[in-house]
Order: sequence, then structure tokens, then C-alpha cells
Amino acid sequence: MERAHSLLLNEEACSQLGEHQRAEFVFEWLRFLKKLLPATDRADVKKNQKRLVEQLTMVLTGSPGPPTRWLLAHCLALLYKVGDSLTATLMVDRCNDIIRSKDDSPSYLPTRLAAIACLGALYEQLGRLLVNTFKETLANLWKAMKSAESQGRYEIMLSVEKILRGLGPSAVPCHRDVYKTARGCLTDRSMAVRCAAAECLLELQREAVFLRTSELENVATLCFRAFEGSNYNVRVVVSKLLGTLLATAVDPEQATAPRQGSKHSSLEEVMDLLTGGFLRGGAGFLRASGDMLKGTSSVSKDIRVGVTQSCVVFVSVLGGPWLEAHFSSLLGLLMELVSHARATQTPADAVCCRRCVSFILRATLGSLLGEKAQIAASKDLCLAIGKQKRAVDAAMCDGNVETRVTITDVAASQHVLVCALLELGSLVQGLGSTAAPLVTDTSTALLDTVISVLLHPSVSARLAAAWCLRCVAVALPSQGAVLLDRCAERLHALKSCPEAVAGYSAAIAALLGAVQHCPLGIPHTKGKVRRTLGVAEDMLRSATQNSRISIQRTQAGWLLLSALSTLGPAVVEHHLPRMLLLWKCAFPPSIRDLDMELRRGDHFTWQVTLEGRAGALCAMKSLVVHCRDLLNDDVTGRLLTPLACAVSLLTKLPVLIKSYGNQIKNASIVFRLRVYEVLALLPPKTYEGEGLWLLQLVADLTGPENVACSELTLLPPLCHANDLVLLGPALHDMDQQYIEEQLHGSRAGGGTLEYDPFTICDKGQDVPAPPPPAAALTVAATQLFGVIFPNVIVPQRYSLLILEQFSESLKQLKGVRQLTVQTQVAAALCSVLKHLGSCCAGLGPEEVRRPALGLLVGALESPNPLLRCVAAEGLSRLVQVVNDPTFTVSMTLVCFDKLKTARDAVTRTGHSLALGALYRHIGGISSPQHLSACVGILFTLSQDSTSPEVQMWALHSLSMVIDLAGPLYHGHVEASFTLVLRLLLNVPPTHIEVHQSLGRCLNALITALGPDLQGEGQLVSALRTSCLVDCAVMQDSPDCLVQTQAISCLQQLHMFAPRHVNLASLVPSLCVNLCSSYLSLRRAVVACLRQLAQKEALEVSEHAVALVKELPRRDNTQLGEDALRKEVGLEGALFSLLDRESDPRLCQDIKETLVHMMTSITAGKLAHWLKLCKDVLSASADSTAPVETNQEEDADRDDDASVFHAKSDSGGPFTNLRWSTRVFAMECVCRVITQCESHGHPAHFDLTLAQELRLHESTDFLVLHLADLIRMAFMAATDHSDQLRLSGLQTLLVIIRKFAAIPEPEFPGHVILEQYQANVGAALRPAFSAEAPPDVTAKACQVCSAWIASGVVSDLRDLRRVHQLLASSLVKIQTGKEVPSQVYNEGTSTMETLAVLKAWAEVYIVAVQNSGQPTENSGPGGQPEQPHPPLLEEGCGGARGPGLLKLVQTDLAALSRLWLAALQDYAVLTLPQDYSWQLPAAGGTFYTAETVEQARPHYYSSWAPILHATALWFSSTGFIMADDGPANLSRPVTPTSMGQSASLASKSPEDVSADRLHLILGISVEFLCSPHSHDQMENISSCLRALQALLQVPWPRSKVGNDQVLSVELLSVLHRLLVTREAMAVQLAVLEVVRQVVSAAQEHVREKRHSAEVDDGAEEKETVPEFGEGRDTGGLVPGRSLVFGALELCLCVLVRKLPQLSPKLAGSPGGGQRGSTWSLSDSDCRLVASALAILSDLPSICSPEGSVSILPTVLYLLMGVLKELVQQLCQGRALDLVVTAALQALRNVLSSPMSRSEKSRGAWAHLLRCALNTLLDCWDSDKASPVVDEVSLLTALTVFLLSASPEVTTFQPLQARCIDKFKASLETKDPVVLSKSYQLLVSVFQSQTVVAVPFIQALGGCVVRHLQGVERSGPQSYEELRAIQDGVKALEALVFAADKTHCPQLVAVLLPILISFLLDENALASASAPGRALHESALLDLMRIGPQHSSVFKALMASSPHMKARLEAAVKGNQETVNIKATQTPVPSKTSPSIQLKTNFL
Repeated sequence: MERAHSLLLNEEACSQLGEHQRAEFVFEWLRFLKKLLPATDRADVKKNQKRLVEQLTMVLTGSPGPPTRWLLAHCLALLYKVGDSLTATLMVDRCNDIIRSKDDSPSYLPTRLAAIACLGALYEQLGRLLVNTFKETLANLWKAMKSAESQGRYEIMLSVEKILRGLGPSAVPCHRDVYKTARGCLTDRSMAVRCAAAECLLELQREAVFLRTSELENVATLCFRAFEGSNYNVRVVVSKLLGTLLATAVDPEQATAPRQGSKHSSLEEVMDLLTGGFLRGGAGFLRASGDMLKGTSSVSKDIRVGVTQSCVVFVSVLGGPWLEAHFSSLLGLLMELVSHARATQTPADAVCCRRCVSFILRATLGSLLGEKAQIAASKDLCLAIGKQKRAVDAAMCDGNVETRVTITDVAASQHVLVCALLELGSLVQGLGSTAAPLVTDTSTALLDTVISVLLHPSVSARLAAAWCLRCVAVALPSQGAVLLDRCAERLHALKSCPEAVAGYSAAIAALLGAVQHCPLGIPHTKGKVRRTLGVAEDMLRSATQNSRISIQRTQAGWLLLSALSTLGPAVVEHHLPRMLLLWKCAFPPSIRDLDMELRRGDHFTWQVTLEGRAGALCAMKSLVVHCRDLLNDDVTGRLLTPLACAVSLLTKLPVLIKSYGNQIKNASIVFRLRVYEVLALLPPKTYEGEGLWLLQLVADLTGPENVACSELTLLPPLCHANDLVLLGPALHDMDQQYIEEQLHGSRAGGGTLEYDPFTICDKGQDVPAPPPPAAALTVAATQLFGVIFPNVIVPQRYSLLILEQFSESLKQLKGVRQLTVQTQVAAALCSVLKHLGSCCAGLGPEEVRRPALGLLVGALESPNPLLRCVAAEGLSRLVQVVNDPTFTVSMTLVCFDKLKTARDAVTRTGHSLALGALYRHIGGISSPQHLSACVGILFTLSQDSTSPEVQMWALHSLSMVIDLAGPLYHGHVEASFTLVLRLLLNVPPTHIEVHQSLGRCLNALITALGPDLQGEGQLVSALRTSCLVDCAVMQDSPDCLVQTQAISCLQQLHMFAPRHVNLASLVPSLCVNLCSSYLSLRRAVVACLRQLAQKEALEVSEHAVALVKELPRRDNTQLGEDALRKEVGLEGALFSLLDRESDPRLCQDIKETLVHMMTSITAGKLAHWLKLCKDVLSASADSTAPVETNQEEDADRDDDASVFHAKSDSGGPFTNLRWSTRVFAMECVCRVITQCESHGHPAHFDLTLAQELRLHESTDFLVLHLADLIRMAFMAATDHSDQLRLSGLQTLLVIIRKFAAIPEPEFPGHVILEQYQANVGAALRPAFSAEAPPDVTAKACQVCSAWIASGVVSDLRDLRRVHQLLASSLVKIQTGKEVPSQVYNEGTSTMETLAVLKAWAEVYIVAVQNSGQPTENSGPGGQPEQPHPPLLEEGCGGARGPGLLKLVQTDLAALSRLWLAALQDYAVLTLPQDYSWQLPAAGGTFYTAETVEQARPHYYSSWAPILHATALWFSSTGFIMADDGPANLSRPVTPTSMGQSASLASKSPEDVSADRLHLILGISVEFLCSPHSHDQMENISSCLRALQALLQVPWPRSKVGNDQVLSVELLSVLHRLLVTREAMAVQLAVLEVVRQVVSAAQEHVREKRHSAEVDDGAEEKETVPEFGEGRDTGGLVPGRSLVFGALELCLCVLVRKLPQLSPKLAGSPGGGQRGSTWSLSDSDCRLVASALAILSDLPSICSPEGSVSILPTVLYLLMGVLKELVQQLCQGRALDLVVTAALQALRNVLSSPMSRSEKSRGAWAHLLRCALNTLLDCWDSDKASPVVDEVSLLTALTVFLLSASPEVTTFQPLQARCIDKFKASLETKDPVVLSKSYQLLVSVFQSQTVVAVPFIQALGGCVVRHLQGVERSGPQSYEELRAIQDGVKALEALVFAADKTHCPQLVAVLLPILISFLLDENALASASAPGRALHESALLDLMRIGPQHSSVFKALMASSPHMKARLEAAVKGNQETVNIKATQTPVPSKTSPSIQLKTNFL
């Protein structure tokens, strides 16, 4: 293919190829030429133009295929446009000659078609340059049209359209001729020709004014005729033509080329045209009149659907502003249409007509109008409803019989009301909470108007009104309870009126059904549910009192029960016994009573009975669906009794119908339907014993009276999803699904609500459309048959009999009836096989296969394509169920034989599909031989050009074979690619379905190759190129579904080989189709963009913007109102599309695409995204609610009123976006913040750094946009939409958390958020108003607490506003129980209450932490209380100091009770399921029993801060509750205090405190025992901090210390937490709690010992019991020992941080030390230090024997840690902390009382000697790892000498080694070590005599010798100076330690040493600084020591004149220095300042 990439065709290469390869080569050359020509220099083009024209002409005459001819035409026209255009007329003449040719052979046809295409392209590109020839050309085309076949007519129409586009106004002379020809083609039998003609006329109407004036009516009639028998594509294109024409007729300005003074039609005239087509179709007047006379004037549904789509296009073209201005007129005309008698002649027609009008309203109002305009439209609808209802009421009440309303008039009004009410409901539901003004508007009286329709005589109008009320309740949850009360009251008052009973009961049911969509719900405990159940019971009991309303009351009662079940098991559980009793009463108690029943009654009695029992069964079904958790064995058994009677009655129905005729037939159908539905839902084992009713079930499937069911209702669920594409555009892939499905319905028509009123309470946002009962019966029977076959039929051996009966029934029928039964039988059988396959069951005996196979093969050859798809799926399921390879092979051979012998298309299509589907459910194809055979046959069938249908099905089957074969198919890939490309290049464009199947094949091939497509081999490269060519062909197809396939293939190719997909061409092609009128194409485009944006978001965005720059203005309109504008880019277009779309799948894909594209913010698009979100948020007519400031004081009003009010910016790129789109924009803002934090630059959250970087480089940072973020959050938080308010508050919360700590560079000490505090307050205030929903208030509480806790506001005056909001919410929740709000569910009260309590808890926690006094107690014994200053004065401290705590303490008394109540509720709710019986029957303090499941999540999200705050409060009060009684409350009595008053009175304060302590401990331990993976670390931290706070208080500490079981359990939980959580903060907190627990145990043991000693007095010590663990034996029991648990925990910490402590972890006893490469972080050091501190405390809580048991472990760990520490090279502050902790721990252990206890003294001494020996060994243990930190070892040695008992340290060998170590340290050259040694020796010399004397004797001489040698060298550094000074101190200590007799001798040694340090005058001047310092230090020491020992001093001076002279000189020199300084001192005073500060600030 590379040889084709040249300007001229490589004829040599082309001639060497075969015919098919040549065609591919030429196509690839044309593709390249199309790209090359615009980029080539014009001179080069002209130079080669002649040759190029020749080559292109050669291609033209070479019979090119459709894609090639279109590409050829484009290249030819481009060549003349870029090159020399003067010779273009020659080419036009040449093409005309080809068209005139008389050659009619099939081989010449492609050339003629290519010539026609070339003409169109030439005129389109060159336009007026060819104006002189166009008349001749058109005449030639008209002549060719007369003899052309469908392909020719199609191509001519396309060519004429291009000619018109190119010539523009110049073609006016021929407009009439074009119109005349296109008019005939518009009703052509070929659908493709109709589409082409419509496109041609659409282009013609741009310039031809007569089409919208004089010919408008004729064109309309022509379009109506075009709709008749049309397909979906024709309806779309023709409706676009008709709608556009009508729009330009009404408003000529809409025309592309408007004419001045053009006549325009009125809206009424245009709607008359559409109405005429809707009512009369495309027939002329005479034919229509004749049909009316005959009574057969029914218009086809095709026409009505087409007219409906035209009306939508008409309004859409005129636009939203026009619709807003003219809606009332349009609504009146539409209401006239739907009320016309001709439109609703039959029920099916009425349903179709109502759907059409509803679709017009929904498609226009729902997509064209903004929220404000929708509210106005809703008011118009409301007025129309009221007008219609008043007219009916007036007529019904008129006493004059002649003027009374007729049944026809009532019927007409019902259709009007249904359409208006359903649209009103949809509008309100879409508006959501923004519809509140509409509901509260008294001038409209929406609710009154809708409720009035509940009394309408028509059931459909009543149900529509009920549904409308349900929509209001969904949109505005606050209205749900109000409407329920209102309807219940009216129902009670009007229970004798049939219409009122039916209407109000339906409304109540609808409102109850709405609760499923309302998280806020309705109240349960205040009578709503109980009252509804009472109404239902009353209706059922009183049904027999008045026969006139028996049916209505019966239906109403069961309808209400059905609706109640939708509230869920938590609600229904409490009322289930009463419901079971009602079911029991609805049926005879036994089968015998049922038989007696059959002997009495009349048809009316049985009608009422059947209706009632059907309702009872429907209520039972609702219970099974919505409350399956309640169906235990007991409930199921009680349901089976009435169900058994129902099944028994099922078998008696034929007798009843025979007795009473058709009068009860409808009731019997509904009864059977309900029985089947319930049986299908229940487990089959419950009814597997009965089999008689199976006859009725089989009769419902095959009986002669069975009504045909809609195929689209019955069959698609049984088909494989991939096979449905064979049936054309799938209904779920089109925007017009709501009306298009009417075309495929049964004769009974589409579904509507009145067919099954019970569906009004089903879950779903759209209005239910249940099918007619007879059709629903067939579906239910089919589903039930599938369920019972393996469970009932097979066990009872009925399977063969029933299948044979099916076959026999089909043989006895013919024609349409046979097809109907065959459809139902095949559906039933496929349902069976599908169920068997899913449960892996068998079909039964082998002989059952034959009839099953016969039924499926018969269906496989049915003329109905949908039935063939079902049969193919059934065969694949049969193969799966049989699971026999032999049977599978035999089925394959059957298909082979049929395909080889059959000639008809039906058989070949069915068996080819079966061939591909057979292996679908058995793991795929594994046989190469079978695969080759399948591929061979399917290749042959796919090339059968005589039957496009066979080609389509064969290619689809081939795509399945490719998928099923997987890697096995690689051998056929090359041939398959060749086949696909050959067919794409040759199949006529009119055979769209073949192209679609080719696209599926290509997709399967790409998937089969997968990542292999990335290869570089020649074959792979060729396959990849072929794939790209295939995609290019399909992208150029005129059909949207083929384009969809092309995009899907490119998406797959991009997944496997992204480098080979050119985004520069793919992205623009996607963007152009973003606003396509085809849903499937939009879905494919967005799905592809989503995948591209995942990895290449920035490139996708840039390519989209480049497209906008390149597109000409006219083409730009294709993008949908310039959606891809330069300033908003593709992202803005996606936001616009998201706002218009209603398809959930597409909307989700758009959102995901935008989320992926947000990754581009790291590439410099941050400002773009924030501006985009801001524009979206501002794009509403009235975006924000007014900020209410009247609740604030006057002093604050100016402050908050000055906040911006978020008015929408005019002139933005978006207009009137919906609230849902703006909610997503706010979510995007939050994502932007999160992404900047996780993947962005640190400057995003550092204003100083961001400003600095902006000066040097053009970068953007989030912190610079903080004002915009706050503004957006404010706009959203104050909007009318509750959802948007929640998003705004959430965004505000994120902003506060992320930006609270960022300082303001210009104002040190302040943060950047401080300037926005007024904005935050104004954003929060509306959320605390009385009208605010609870969820908004709860979220606002969260923001409040975050704002206060953030510390942003430093002045309490500013904080007061937010604090007042929280205070008002606290008052609200305290009074909430006494004055209950009956608007929302009780669960919302729980949510709001807990949110408030959590917010207060978080504020209190921060207040305590900031105050620095967490345990502050101002109780008795403290300082006398000062008079309280005003809380908000500056003197009480800022918001970051104790002022906030004082602010909170005002409400602390009430808060503490509420917190305790919440914790009690949470504790109960966390009980395991086994203890559910302990739950309070009425619920807890803040939740009710019915809402327990709704309340749990709120408790789970709130308990942790409340627990922490409660513990802090207990800590601050010391567990002293002086005000437990409710009398001391300054606020209203809380529920907690009321609930506890009785229990508190019967308990002592000690017991109450114990209960509260155990509550907090229990909650903490329960959570910490099993913290789930999704639990946040904050909850764990809160538990640990709560435990810490508790254990700081003496009373709870004593309780924990007294209860060893509790302590051990707590340690066990903490140990597990330590192992499972790596967060350092958690581990440190765990160790702190462990330390407190051990400390509590220490206090307990100490107290016990003290008490025993006091009690013992002077008695013998032997009788004193031993306290502490270990007792007399010393044994510690794991799991019961606190000491053992603490040891385990400490060992865990130490070994994890220092693995060398464990020989196993270190590899070997010595191996772990070698190399010593470990390092400890600062946090690790803190952990180790904490563990060592705990370790050292453990012996003190043991008995003497117990201490002996644990001492070896403790010493081993301490010595091990020390050994590791002293070998570390890198010392730091953190490591010094560990060393200090280790030494302190060692001191604690050595000084333990246990070491001196009589029982343990010996053992301790022995073990301590061992430890000392180990310590001494550290110097010599490993020469490879020498001691680095000798000072620490000496310190540890000194600790031993000072703290251990003398019997340990005086042990001779150890003492000698200790002396040696010190002696060695005195010989060191390191002055630091020497200095430390002297310091330690001072301590040793001053210790006990028995310890000190040996050291004095051994080391005294060493000290003297070292000091005597100083005179010779002197100190050279300050370290040496410090060592000498410490040596002097050591010598002094030695002097003081000596007795009086030896003291003079030692002084006589010390004084000469000190004198030797003195320097003479000359030496002092030249001495170093350390030498002078030593001189001065020695002189001071001499002057201090000399007077103390004067006699020795005098004797020494007398005996040594030299020393005396030296001393005197030093003293004299020192005196002179002092005098000099004294004379210099006064000089500075002369210049000293005259003002002296009286306060010394230092």
C-alpha cells in the first residue's frame, strides 16, 4: 500500500495486481490524493493535472465501487478547484456523455453511477464556474432518472443535492424541476431513495421560497405519504425536512437565505397541516371522505410517529425563545389534537396519540427550555389542566340533560389531562427543588389543580394526576407528607364516592412509591404508615357494604397495601401480622370452601371477587419483591395457604367463564396474571407438589383465545443482546424510543398506566407503561414456565407430554394465529432453556430433545426475524443444557446441510445465525476443522449479492465465530480482512444493513488480533493498513450506524495499537458528530472520547480546538450552536451536551470523559478549567437565592450584606444550564482541588511560592484562584436547588480543609482565608433557615465545625456569627422531639441531630486542644472564681486560645447529655445480629425502630468525634457530675435526661459514672477490635485519644487499674492495632494508652501495698500478702496477665524497629550486628523510647516472684537496645532521645523496690550482675563493630554503680572490670569522652562508700597524673578545657569524699595542680583563648578553695615560694584587669538615652 502514496497513480504497480487488489490499491491512492491535493503547491498540481485527469478518468470508466466513486468524485472536483478549473466543463461533458450512454449492461452501471457522483462533486466544489452547464446537466439527469433503478435514483438525488449546494441562488431557474423530480422520489419504494430525496429537498428549501409558501401544503402531504411504510432513517430525514420547512414558514428569519417581504404562515396554519396529517394521513380529501363513510379511516402509526417527529423538529428549529413566547398557543393546539375524536377511535389509537403528544412536549420543553422557562411552561400546563377540569365539572353538574357532558367529551378531556399532567410531572421532577416557587405560587395553585383531577370520571386522568403528585413529592420531598395527609383526609371524607376512592387511593399509593426516590422520606411513627394501613383495612372491610363502589374500594385497599410494601422491610415488619390477616381473609380458608363458593354468586359477585383476589396477589407480589428479607419459613407458610386457594381457583376459571360469559373474562385474565407473577417470584419448592394448574398455564401459551403479545415485550429479553442489532436500530439506541416502540407493538397497542394501576408505586423515574393485561399474561406465563419446568414439570415427568402438546398445537393452526402461538411457544421454551443453563440443570430424558429441537428448528425458519434470533439463542442454550459433544456436532451438521440445500433467504439466515450461536455458551470453538467448515460456508453466504439479508446474517454469524474461536481464528484473519474490505468497496450504499454487519466483523477481527496489532511484521502492517482503510470507508458512509461501527473499530484499534491511530484526523471526526441527531452515534463518539481522554487528554483537547479554527462558518453550525467555541473547547461542548442529554449511559460517559480530561490541569490548563466551571455555574436565569440577612443584628448586617450576591455573568458561553449540570461542575471543582493536591506542584497550596514562581515563569497555581473558588462555592451554596447547595457546601468544606493553614504573605500571622469569613458566613446562613432540608443543614454543620476548628478566624467577634448558627441548631434538636416535624422521615432527624452533635464535638475538641488545658477543672478547691467577663471581649482570649473553650462551655451541660445519648444509641446499634432482640422496641433517643437501618450510617459517620469530645468532657470534670438531674438544665429538657431520670434516681453516682466509663470503653474496644478496611484513621485516632483523656483522670484510672481483665483485654486490642496499622501517629497513641494502663496498674498495686502496710501495723511482715502479678509462684498466664501483654507489645515494637534484637530476624546471633546498616526515623525513635519507658515500669506491678520472672526479658531488651545504639555512627537528637530513654529505663529497673525485697533480692542481684557483665562485654563483643558511643556505655555503667545495690556492683570480678573501663576512658585521647568520664566519676566518688572507695583508690592517681600533665601542654581547644575543668571537679569530689584525716593531704595535691594552671604575665598575653580561660578558672578555684582550707594553703605557700610568687602575680594581674574595666565602664553612660524603660522585656 505504500506504493500507492504518490501524487500520480503508480500504474506499473497497479497493473501487477489482481482485480480485487487493484481496487484496494486505487482506493488507497485516492485516499492519499484527497489529503495531498490541498497541501500541494498549485503549480505542481497544474503541471500534473492533465495526467491526473487521465488517471482519474481511467478509474471512472473502470467500474468503481460506491466508496471509490465518491472518493473519486471528491478528488476530481478538488483537482479542478486547486488546479486549473477552466477545463472542468470538459469533464462535465464527459460525465454527461457517460450518463447518456445506451449501454444498460450491469457491468456499465458502476461507471454511470460514478459519472453521476462526479457531476455532483464538481458542481459542489466549483459552483458558479459551471453555471452555464447546469441546465443541460440537470436535464440529462432527469432523463436518466426515468429508466434508473434504485441505486441510480439514489445517486442522482445525492448529486442534485450537491449541485444545489454548489450553485446556491444561481440554480433558481431549475428549482421547480428539481422539486418535481424529488417529489416523486420522496415516495419511492426504496427507503434509501426516500432519504436522498428528503436531503435534496432540504437543500432546495434553502433557496426555494415557494416550498414554504405556495407549495407548503403539497410538500406536507408528500411528507405524510413518505412516512407511510417508512423505516426509522426515512422518518428522521423526512421529519427534519417537514419540520424545517414549517419553521421557516412560520418564521422566515430561520431560513438559510431569508427573502425580504416573504410571506409567513401562522402557528395555527402550520399546526393545522400537521394535525391534518396526524388525523387523515397522506390521503387526499376524496379518499379520506370515503374512508370516513366506510368507518375505516385509521391512519397508520408510521405517519403519526413521523408527524410527531416533524413537530419536534419544527419547534426545535424555531428554538427555545420562540417556544417560551408561544408555548401557550402551541399547547392549546396540541390539546385540540389529542382531544380529536379521530385521533382516539380505539384504545390503541388513544394510547398512541397520547404518547405522540407527550413526546412532543417532553422533547421540546425538556431540552429547549431553561429552568425559568420550564417553570413558566408548568404554569401554562397547570392553567390548561384547571380549565379542562372546570369544564368537565360544570358539564357533569349541569342539571339539563341536553347539555350534560357525553362519554365522548369525557374521553376527550381525559386524553388532554393525561398529556398535560404527565408533562407537568416530568417538568417538576426535572426541576427538582428549584420547582419550589411553582408549588407555593398561589396564583397557579398547582397542587389544588392536580388534586382536583383525582375526582375525574376517567381512570386514566386520575392515575395521571396521581403520578404527577408523585413527581412533585420526588422533586420536593417536603411536600410528600403534606400531600399524604391531604389525600388521606379527602379519602376519608369522600369514601362513598367511587371516583374519590379510586383517585385518592392511587395518589396515596403513588406518594408512597415516591419514597423510594426520596432519601429524606416521610414520617413513619406519627401515624402516616399506620394511618394508611388503617385506611386500607377500612376499604377492604367496607367493600361489600355498597355494591356501587365495591370494586373501587377493593382495588384501593390492595393498592395501598402494595404501596406500603415499597417502604421496605424495616417499616413493613411492624405491620406484617395485620397484612397477613388481610390476605387470609381474602381467600377461602380451604379448598373445600372454595368449591362451595363456586356454587353461588353471580357475574358481578365473581367480578368483584376476582378483582379483589387479584389485588391481594399483587400486594403479595409487592411484599415478595420489596421485603424479601421478611420471608422466613413462618411468613412463607402463612402466604402459601391463600396462594394454594388462588392456584386452585385458577383451575376452576374455565368453568366460571363458561357460566358467566365474557363479563368476567377481563377479571379472570388479571387474576391469572397475578397468580403467575407471584408464583414466578416464590421459590419453586413451595408449590412443586401441584400440577393441575399446569394445564391452564399451557392453555395460556397455546390457547385459541390468547391475544397476540407484542414481540418487543416478549422476545428481546430472551435473545442474546448481540443478535438484536440484526433487527435494525435497536429501540434503546434512539432518542425517539418513546414513540418508535409504538410501531412494534401488538394490535392491542402500547402500554399505559391504566392497564395496571398497581405499577404506580413501582420504582422508576419514568411513568410506567404496563402492557395490556392479555399481553402481560403471556409474558408472565412464559417466565413462569421457565421457572417451573425444571422444578415441577421435569420431576413430575410432564416435560415430554407438554412439549408434544406444543408441537401438536402448532400443527393445528395456520396463518397469523400459528405464528402467534409459535412465537409464544418458542419464547416459553427459550425461557426454560435459559433457566436450565443458569442453574446447570438438565432437560430430562433424552427423548425430550426431539420435540424441543423440532420447535426450535421450526422457529428458526420463521419469517419473523426476531423469532429466528430467539430460536438461535434457544439452540445454543439447548446445546449447553444437553452438554453432549455428539449432540453438538449433530446440530452443526444439520445447519451445514440446511445451508447447502436451502435456497430461500429465511432458512439460510436462520441457520447461518444458529451456526454462529451454537458454541456461544459452551466455551467457544475448539476444533480447527469445524472452524474451517463454518468459515467456508459463511464466506460463501456473505458474498451472495442477490440477497442482502443473507449477507447481513452470514456476516453477523461470522463475527460471532471470530469471537468464539479466539486465537484459533488467526489462520483465517488475512482472508477475513480481504473479504471485509472487498465487500465494503462493492456493496451498494442502499444495503446499509450489510455495511453494519461488516463493521461488526471488523470489530471482532480487531479484538481477535488484540495486542498483536502492535507488531512490526509485514503481515501485521498489511492487516493494520487494511483495518484503517475499512474504518475510513465506513466513516464516509451516509448511515449513522455504520459510522458508529467505524468509531467503535477505531476505538478498539486505539486500545491495542494506539501509535497507529491518527488522533489529528480521528478527534475532529468525533467532534463533528457530537451533536448528531442519532443517539447511537453520539454514544459511540463520547465512548471513544472517554477512552482517548484517559491517556491523551491534552492532545484530544488541542485537536478539537484546531478543528474549530479550520472549519468554515457554515460547517461550524454542525457542531450545535457553536458548542465547540474556541474559548470553551471540547470541554465546554461536552458540558453543553451533558445538559441536553437524558440518556443515562451517555451522560455517565460524558462525565467520565470530562473527569479524564481534567488531568490536563497539570499541563497549564488550570485557569481554563476553573473558568469553565465558573461559566457553567453562572449559566442559569436565576442562579442563586437571595441571601437573607434579616436574622442578623444590625451590627453584622453591613458586614455580610456586602458579600457578592453571585449574579450570573451576562454574555457567558452557556445559557440556562440545568441544576444537574451545575452540580457536576461543582464536583469538577472539588476534583480539580484534589488533583492539584495529589499530582500537582506544592505551590498550588503555598501563596508565597506561587507568587514567586509566577514572576519567573508563566505557570498557574490553584491558590491564586482562591477568590474564584470561594465565589463558586458561595454561588452553589445559596442556589435554589438543594442538590447544588449540598455540592456548594461540600466544595466550601474542601476549600476550608485545604487552604486553612496557608499564611497570608502580606500580613504575617494571618491566613489567606481570613478575608473571606463574611462570605463563608453568608453561604452558611441559608442552610440553617427553617425551610432548609435536613441534609443541607447537616452538611452546613460539618462546614461550620471545620471553619471554627480550622483556626482561620482569630477574633471571637467574627466567629460569633458561625457560632450562633450552630447554637441555633442545638436549640432546634433539643426541642425537636417535643415539636416533631411531620415533613420528613425520622431518619432525617437522626441525621441532622447527629450532624449538629458531631459539629459541636469537633469544635469542643479543638477548643480543648487550643486551650492547652484538656483536664482543666474549676471545681471546689481551685482558685476563687473571678466575675465572668463578657464572652466576646478581647480579654477572654482569641478563637485559637481559651476564648473558644469558654464560648463552648455555655452549652456544655446540654451537649454532654446529648453526646451520651448518641453514644448509647450507637452502642446498641453496633450489637451483633444475635443480640438484635436487645434493641429497644420503640427505638433509641435519636432514632425510631422503623428507621433503624436508615439511622445506622449516620451513627457510623458521627460517633468518633462525639466519643472523643465526651471523654474530654469527662476528663475536664473528673467524672464529678454535680448536675445530673434535669432541674439544672438551662435549656429545654432533652430526651436523654427524660429517659434517664428514672434510672439515674435508682443508681448511685458511682454506678452512673461506672456505666458511662464502660460505655466509652466498650465502644472504643469494640471498634478497635475489628476496624474495617474502609474505616478512616480519624476514627481510630479518636478512640485512642478518648482513652488517653479518660486515663488522665484518677477515678477512671483507678477503675481500669482495679480490673485486670479489662486492662488485659485493652492491651490485647491495642497490640492488634499496633500490628495492623502502620500510621506513626496511631502507634504512638497506642503506646501512650499502654503507658497509662500500666501506670494505672502501678497505682493500684502501690495503693494495695500501702493499705496492707498500714493495716498490718507492727505485726510480722510475713503475714503481709504479696501484691502484684506473679503472686507467690511468679507465673504469668498469657491472655490473663497484664504484664505479659505489655511485654508482648513492647517486644513487638522493639523487634520491628530493631530486628537485631531477635536472633531469628537478624539471621544469626552475630550476623545481625555486622554491618549495622539500620536507621531509625524520628518517629521510630519516639516509639522505641515509649516502649522502653513502659518496659521499665513492668517489674513494679509484679510480686517479688513475678518480677524475677520478667526481669531477664526486661534486661535482655534493655541491654540489647543499648548495645545496638552504641554501635551507631550517626547520632542525632532523636537517637539521643532513645539513649536517654534507655538509660532512664535502666535506672528505673535498677532502683526498683523488688531488688531490695527479701524474697527476690538474691535473684535480682544475680540477674543484675549478669546484666552488668553483658554491659561490660559490649566493649569487647565484636571487633568488627566497635563501640562508637562509649559515653553512653560509661553512663549506663555509672547508672549501675549508682542505682544497683552494692552486692551487685561490689562483686569483685565485675568491680575490677568496671574500674578498668573507667581507667581506659581516662587514657583516651578524645576530650569529649574524657570530660564525660570525669563527670561520671564525680557521681561515683560521691556514691555509697562501699562502692566509691575502690574507684577512688584505683582511679584517684590517674586523675592526678592527668591534671599534672596539663602544665606541659595546656588546653588547645575548648573541649580539652572542659575536660580539664571536669577533672578538677573530680579531684574536688575526691577531696570531699575523703575523711578528715586524709583531706589535708589531698588538698595539698589539688592546690599545686591548680597553681600549675596559672600563667605569668608574658605567657598570658601570648596564650590561646582556652589557656587564658583555664588560667582564670584555676584562679577562681584557688580563691574559692584556699579560704576553705586556709591552714593547708598557708603551709603550702610558705613551703613553696615559687608557687607563692606565681599566685601573687596572677592575683595582681587579675586586679589590674578589674581596675581597667572599672575606669572604662562610665564612658558609655554619657551617650545613654534619656528615657529609660521601666520594664525589662528580656
